[in-house]
Amino acid sequence: MNIINNQAHILIVDDDERIRNLLQKFLLRNGFFASIARDAAHARRLLSSIEFDMIVLDVMMPGEDGLSLTIDLRKTLTTPILLLTAKSESNERIMGFEAGADDYLTKPFEPKELVLRINSILRRMPKDDINLALPTTIQMGAVRYDLSRGELWDNNALVKLTATESALLRIFSVNLHNPVSRPKLVEDLTKNGVPSQERSVDVQITRLRRKLEVDPKMPRYLQTVRGAGYMLAPD
Repeated sequence: MNIINNQAHILIVDDDERIRNLLQKFLLRNGFFASIARDAAHARRLLSSIEFDMIVLDVMMPGEDGLSLTIDLRKTLTTPILLLTAKSESNERIMGFEAGADDYLTKPFEPKELVLRINSILRRMPKDDINLALPTTIQMGAVRYDLSRGELWDNNALVKLTATESALLRIFSVNLHNPVSRPKLVEDLTKNGVPSQERSVDVQITRLRRKLEVDPKMPRYLQTVRGAGYMLAPD
C-alpha cells in the first residue's frame, strides 16, 4: 500500500509558527493532508474531532510539553507519534520512547528526512488500522465534510459545492481552529487552481456559510476572527 497516494492525515504540533507552517507546506507538497496545532490544548481539540494517521509533536512547548501529552494520549490512542526536539542527548530519546513515541527526530532536520520517517512508520502499520482512519470527516452540526472525497453532506443529502467553495473547505480543513488571513486564502486558492482576489473572498465565505450554518448571519462554525481572518471550528 502506498501511503502517500492514500493521503495520510498528519497532525503537526509545534509552538513555533514558522516551523509548523513550513512542515505543513512541505507535507502538503508531498501528497499528505497536514493539519497544525500551536500547543497541546489545540491538539486535543483537533484530536477530539478528527482521526489522524500520525502525530508529529514538538517536545519543548510552553504549558503541557510534548512528553506529557504523549503519555496522556497513549492512554486512549494508538496513533503513531513522532517527537521533535532540540535536544540530542540519549536520555532525552529514551524518555521519548518510554512515553510511547514511535520515533524521535532532533532539530534541526531536513524536511525530506521527516517525510521518509513518516512513510517508514506508516508502512509498519497494519493495513486495517490505516483503512480505519479513512475517510476522515469533519462534523458541523448536521453538516459533515468528508476530506478524502471532498464532499459536503447535510444529513443524508449531498450539498453541491462550487470549485471555490471546495477549495476553501480543503484550506480550512488543514487549519482547523487556526485563523487564515485573507491574503493567505488568496494565495492558497490560487495554488488550488482557483485564482481569487481579497475583495472576493468575503463574498465566497458568505456563500459557503449558507451551506454550513443554521444561521449564516450568526456563524457558529465558519467564524470571523477580527484582525486575523476566518477560522473553521467544527464540533
